[in-house]
Amino acid sequence: MTLSLDRAFKLLLLIVFLIGLDALTKFLVQEHIPRTMWSAPIYPYGGVGVFENFFGIDLCLAHVTNRGGPWGIVSSHHGSLVLLRIFAIGCLIGHLLFFNEKKIRQIPLALIIAGALGNVLDSFFYGHVIDMVHFVFWGHSFAVFNLADACISCSVAFLLMQACLEKWRSPKAIGVDQDPYSYDSSSSYDP
Repeated sequence: MTLSLDRAFKLLLLIVFLIGLDALTKFLVQEHIPRTMWSAPIYPYGGVGVFENFFGIDLCLAHVTNRGGPWGIVSSHHGSLVLLRIFAIGCLIGHLLFFNEKKIRQIPLALIIAGALGNVLDSFFYGHVIDMVHFVFWGHSFAVFNLADACISCSVAFLLMQACLEKWRSPKAIGVDQDPYSYDSSSSYDP
């Protein structure tokens, strides 16, 4: 199943909007928040405070750079990581345009593409990815992230939940009451 031209255009507009919003937030952080070289032990943890102790949760905006993948892994291979991301984006675009058969997966795939493109563009413009959202949950610091990371993470979580629900519902949806792989000894095979 391929996308209709109208649907593809709407998804393209969504991708462009999210990339623009991500780029704007990163530019504002780059220009107005000093780079965080360390995390202070007390709120706002070296950043700009948003709220403190809201049911034990703190949130601040920080300026953190990342040359690697999630949590800064493989940061010593920045160039290879950028090429891998570009290849993955191409594969996702091809899947979205030509192979995706479920309409419910179109928006999450578009959000993953937008997030990945946002982080790749950072690598070209800044030489690293800019992260800024820093949550501390009940005294435990969560990885600092950006809008692009949030688009990717939330979409992957949605796709996983949707796939699990689809798998869980599939036997009931087709009216199967028993395991299709179980052996029924009462049936006989008569060639």
